[in-house]
Amino acid sequence: MIHTQQEQNTYRPFGLLAEVTYRCPLHCPYCSNPIQFTQTHDELSTDEWVRVIAEARELGVLHLHFSGGEPLLRKDLSLMISHAHAAGLYTNLITSARGLTYQRLLVLQAAGLDTVQISFQADEASLGNIIAGANAHAYKLEAARMVRALDLPLTINVVLHRANLERLEQIIHLAEELDAQRLELAHTQYLGWAFQNREMLMPTSAQVAKATAIAADAQVRLRGKMEVLYIKPDYYSDRPKPCMYGWGRRFLTVNPQGDVLPCQTASVIPSLRFENVRQQSLSRIWHESEAFQRFRGTEWMPEPCRSCALREVDFGGCRCQAFLLTGDAAQTDPVCSLSPHHEKLTSLLANIQPVNSAAGFCALSIRYRTNPT
Repeated sequence: MIHTQQEQNTYRPFGLLAEVTYRCPLHCPYCSNPIQFTQTHDELSTDEWVRVIAEARELGVLHLHFSGGEPLLRKDLSLMISHAHAAGLYTNLITSARGLTYQRLLVLQAAGLDTVQISFQADEASLGNIIAGANAHAYKLEAARMVRALDLPLTINVVLHRANLERLEQIIHLAEELDAQRLELAHTQYLGWAFQNREMLMPTSAQVAKATAIAADAQVRLRGKMEVLYIKPDYYSDRPKPCMYGWGRRFLTVNPQGDVLPCQTASVIPSLRFENVRQQSLSRIWHESEAFQRFRGTEWMPEPCRSCALREVDFGGCRCQAFLLTGDAAQTDPVCSLSPHHEKLTSLLANIQPVNSAAGFCALSIRYRTNPT
């Protein structure tokens, strides 16, 4: 199939999320690993990932994010980074920091690693370890200091929910103390394991309003010193976010077994079949596969999206969220106030009861600590 220059420019992936393994030492209740996935073998080999990296560069990818699970569990991670660096890609390691020793970091840096993103669950050990389901907080602190000692850019990512939201000011101060260049404060998006654990994770409207004000103050105070990115929870908005900048427009994910997805949670949609890099080239999958074509652009949209002036801004919102809340991935994202299913969210939010967040989470966390390892 010949693709026009306009099509190639409209649908060009700038970012690739390389989920090199689903294995992980942590057990976070908002884990992005697929709920139905228990297989931890048959991961793409080093040579297969090297081919994927080369095909990604040819396709136009600029940023390569090594993630999982925990990518450090792959002994060949430095080889993959080296090939990505040689191809001219900007490489980012997204890690829990378990297994990141000083010597390992030196090897990764020598291979061409450009930046490191470390996930934190809280600002202090007791709560952080409970949320992670593992003794991890001390390792994260040590790893963050090692990253800065080697003069690598550091991003700290914190998934926000009712258990840690009231400690947002302390979390911001921790990022400052660790000399992070970027702090990502991302409210839980209720997909995958987070959707299963909504009752435990969802904050109240008052908590969200307070956190939003704190984050806004930090963005002003730290401008020029540390970038503070704050992502509100979809459930508390009346306009949906574009799904990964629009389904199949700017981003793709390759999972550990080689399936190629428009976003990392797209496998939740049972009607979609995802092509695999072991059978098809990345370029052919991107341009021609049914899964990428299904919600690309605006032709697929129902009303009210089809007539909406913002249809090429939010692209109908999140397809996974639409499926989870309505049973149909082709529906308007219920986050949108114009969606016929919006009341599902307003009713849900109206019934959230304020609790002692940390204590409530501690009581429930053992019950929910069941994501794949």
